[in-house]
Amino acid sequence: MAKYRNTLLFLTFPSLLLFCVSAENLRRDYYADICPNVENIVRTAVTAKFKETFVTIPGTLRLFAHDCFVQGCDGSILIASTPENTAERDHPDNLSIAGDGFDTVGRAKEAVDEVPQCENKVSCADILVMATRDVVYLAGGPSYEVELGRLDGLSSTATSVNGKIPQASSNLDQLNAIFGALGLSQDDMIALSGAHTLGFSHCSNFANRIRHFSKENPVDPTLNRTYAAQLQALCPTNVDPTLVAPLDPITSSRFDNQYFKNLQMGMGLLTSDQILYEDTRSRPTVHKWAKNSELSAQNFVFAMTRMGRVGVKTKPSQGNIRRNCFAFN
Repeated sequence: MAKYRNTLLFLTFPSLLLFCVSAENLRRDYYADICPNVENIVRTAVTAKFKETFVTIPGTLRLFAHDCFVQGCDGSILIASTPENTAERDHPDNLSIAGDGFDTVGRAKEAVDEVPQCENKVSCADILVMATRDVVYLAGGPSYEVELGRLDGLSSTATSVNGKIPQASSNLDQLNAIFGALGLSQDDMIALSGAHTLGFSHCSNFANRIRHFSKENPVDPTLNRTYAAQLQALCPTNVDPTLVAPLDPITSSRFDNQYFKNLQMGMGLLTSDQILYEDTRSRPTVHKWAKNSELSAQNFVFAMTRMGRVGVKTKPSQGNIRRNCFAFN
């Protein structure tokens, strides 16, 4: 199995804060007069990064999710720690985010600021949203328009992450409680979980499912037996902590609805994945989207748009446009 450092994608969707999902002050044409070619500039930079490494895709996707669910979509996760402040990105629950995601945003920001008309006019939060849309498309997923007009947040602390990131063992009630607090529905949560058709997870996140699950069942009984044996071979006891397994063992590098088909076969890698099929309240949606790839993609776009509205800053008192995405002005 290949070794990847820090490549876990969408393991969780953090936050316990209540946000209103609203598009107020966000517009698709926000930069039409400010930096009219911004989306093409970002897309070119993201594509160049993708050609260097596939990890650009899961890294950027997970970065977007973790940004939005801690203090809203304000680029606060991009801030680097200083001797005086430990930032969000260095909270233990964020250490596995791929560095390639951060690099993608940084490169896109540099490309945008090289255009005189655009210099210091486009927020890092918006660049992350555009870059995320672009990596979905590069992986074979849907192309969609994004709402823009966010400002970059003025705060980033590791303590703000505490308790806001569910674990791989989350059940449906826990997932729904977290998403519901953000104004997102169960369907939104399931659709966003479909991003697990891409990326990887460290063996430690599912080790309890393949060994010592319980006295009665050494292996999680909801796990496909053949798949469990494959995972045991990939992740032996005392495994190298840098080793990972694909979240989708069948189409790990393509955005599609295979994730939902996997759940039907007992091949959800994480407990929080497989529970979407095992719980009868969410199972009908899994069946529906496993059967219809177009419908699953459509609902993913809806959910990504709604997630992109969580906790945005649009007033000068709330944020600004960073000159450097990784440091406050």
